[in-house]
Amino acid sequence: MVVMKEKYWQENTILDINREMYRMIEDSVKIKPLGNPYKNSALLVLDAQRYFLDEESHSFIPSAAGVLPGLRLLIDKFIEMKHPVIFTRHLNTDEDAGQMASWWKDLIREENPISEISSDIIIEGSPVIRKTQYDAFYETGLDVILREKKIEQVIITGFMTHLCCETTARSAFVHGYKVIFPVDGTATYNRKFHLATLRNLAHGFAMISTVSDILGADE
Repeated sequence: MVVMKEKYWQENTILDINREMYRMIEDSVKIKPLGNPYKNSALLVLDAQRYFLDEESHSFIPSAAGVLPGLRLLIDKFIEMKHPVIFTRHLNTDEDAGQMASWWKDLIREENPISEISSDIIIEGSPVIRKTQYDAFYETGLDVILREKKIEQVIITGFMTHLCCETTARSAFVHGYKVIFPVDGTATYNRKFHLATLRNLAHGFAMISTVSDILGADE
């Protein structure tokens, strides 16, 4: 089966679309107040790799370009406020791939140039966590880093919404962190996958917000 790809996020329409998506999931939202998104908070930027961002890659996400401007603003805001920004980079070998090798036609290998985080988004000096599964907490040092920095809540952004972003949001919840998941902070292959993630997370795992609401909040 070929998964349908669509460009549901576009920079010039993203504000209208994220409001529409939020209305579509309102019946699932358990907790509405955003609170202070900066208090004891870290920004997680998952897998902003050329593998997903370059048009020549078979895993290219057409909507990725639409979320990048807002994501850059969030990163700049966190850096300015001296709050942690943590990147992840998904990489696999034959030994550590596990079920990833069964589900996908190829693995993201370190020697592949498009496995690198895009130079448009990476911030020099920020931690980069290597991960091998959808869950950024699984057999990585992420939890240790967050505990050392006394982080209590995480804002999850990046790619793909319904795979690594959703899985990491659920895992962050299980690890005891408050989770903020901006509607327009992630992207995946199509709107249907994206909405399914928002609906599920809103009901029991994450505060659903928008990039603009986070940027406009006071510390």
